[in-house]
Amino acid sequence: MWGIVLSRADAAPGLRAPGWTVSPPDAPSNAESLDRLLPPVGAGRSPRKRTTSQCKSEPPLLRTSKRTIYTAGRPPWYNEHGTQSKEAFAIGLGGGSASGKTTVARMIIEALDVPWVVLLSMDSFYKVLTRQQQEQAAHNNFNFDHPDAFDFDLIISTLKKLKQGKSVKVPIYDFTTHSRKKDWKTLYGANVIIFEGIMAFADKTLLELLDMKIFVDTDSDIRLVRRLRRDISERGRDIEGVIKQYNKFVKPAFDQYIQPTMRVADIVVPRGSGNTVAIDLIVQHVHSQLEERELSVRAALASAHQCHPLPRTLSVLKSTPQVRGMHTIIRDRETSRDEFIFYSKRLMRLLIEHALSFLPFQDCMVQTPQGQDYAGKCYAGKQITGVSILRAGETMEPALRAVCKDVRIGTILIQTNQLTGEPELHYLRLPKDISDDHVILMDCTVSTGAAAMMAVRVLLDHDVPEDKIFLLSLLMAEMGVHSVAYAFPRVRIITTAVDKRVNDLFRIIPGIGNFGDRYFGTDAVPDGSDDEEGGSTG
Repeated sequence: MWGIVLSRADAAPGLRAPGWTVSPPDAPSNAESLDRLLPPVGAGRSPRKRTTSQCKSEPPLLRTSKRTIYTAGRPPWYNEHGTQSKEAFAIGLGGGSASGKTTVARMIIEALDVPWVVLLSMDSFYKVLTRQQQEQAAHNNFNFDHPDAFDFDLIISTLKKLKQGKSVKVPIYDFTTHSRKKDWKTLYGANVIIFEGIMAFADKTLLELLDMKIFVDTDSDIRLVRRLRRDISERGRDIEGVIKQYNKFVKPAFDQYIQPTMRVADIVVPRGSGNTVAIDLIVQHVHSQLEERELSVRAALASAHQCHPLPRTLSVLKSTPQVRGMHTIIRDRETSRDEFIFYSKRLMRLLIEHALSFLPFQDCMVQTPQGQDYAGKCYAGKQITGVSILRAGETMEPALRAVCKDVRIGTILIQTNQLTGEPELHYLRLPKDISDDHVILMDCTVSTGAAAMMAVRVLLDHDVPEDKIFLLSLLMAEMGVHSVAYAFPRVRIITTAVDKRVNDLFRIIPGIGNFGDRYFGTDAVPDGSDDEEGGSTG
């Protein structure tokens, strides 16, 4: 318990702390109709549909013809060593059924105004019912408000992975059929995790994962009316069945299992979403915790791991006269855009062909058309996936497709925050089961290594083994090579050239210029990035 406790006064809801009291607006009296306390069906907030949120209900978006990209980016969640510095801040929201937990969670998300907040609902983790239990549920005779109805092992493992910044798969529960759907939704780590559910505080191990515990305390009559409206309008139940289930299971479970957990809460919020004072205090505390978790990765990279021999995991394409000639052309500031594109594509093809030689191969025997045996080699992995760091890395995709049949493609958008100079993750789209693949990670230039490290961290968080990641770049600075190799010593780094220095603006010297702007014919941006749009910071 961290000091501020919101509790219910004898006469009216209020806020209590040692030595002072703040009361929220007066609540309606008991004599008032419940219909006046509740918004009419279909009005006000929409039914809960989203399980993730960016910084606001309608976050700023960057829309293209093919995709929608959130522009509120996730700042680094790891240090210069590539490891997570601090875990995400986890908030637990407990309370009775229909007490307004999800509404309070949304209000916290909106008031926080920070990117990458995950809302995880306990409703997703009901256990799979047996045939007998299915029949009981169909007749409103199964107790969904008992701790045994939830898969706590899966809840705990999911929350642990989310706190570590990893990708998780969450079941989708169908309340109409009382069963899990075949498809699971994927959530990725965040700055803040909000976990809400009636049994949020019913397990000791689960409690230890929560950094803040909030109990939403709402009058039982209001909860009953809300439950009636929800179950009838959203879940296809009849009023008799809802009342039967409420009297037989919901109310006794609240008295026995849920209300007693109020004592473990750090904060009790009377009247739920109506208590804006409580929500403001919660938001202030979360902001203070996030400030302590702020990281400055790029600045650390500029001074770390330098002046060492280049790592063994680095492979540079042999500098033949042909390769050096193409470098001469694309580095020349006078080169036309058409020639820049043509010779860049040639270098990309050579780079990817070179990278494929590092994939695992095994002996195999085939028969030639003449009926003779040939002792050859075949790829020993399951599949190859290419992942481009947008925007410049996307230019390498055609070369990869040209040499890898049926290759899968994923994308990651990383941009530089103009105020902090730090890389931020804005968008990602990765193929399913990428953890089984060898991954070709593509970016055209790497200067400090900040964006490359973030992209590698994303892949690791999606359970891609470090030694199955191949970072490919046309040009790298020694600083970027050292940064990536130090943080991820088993990642294979492959490039066509390595330049010695970066300048004060983190541009590679002598360098190639802003690759994205030269390739796409766009105007350069004054952000000091050696890449596109002030985007990938390399």
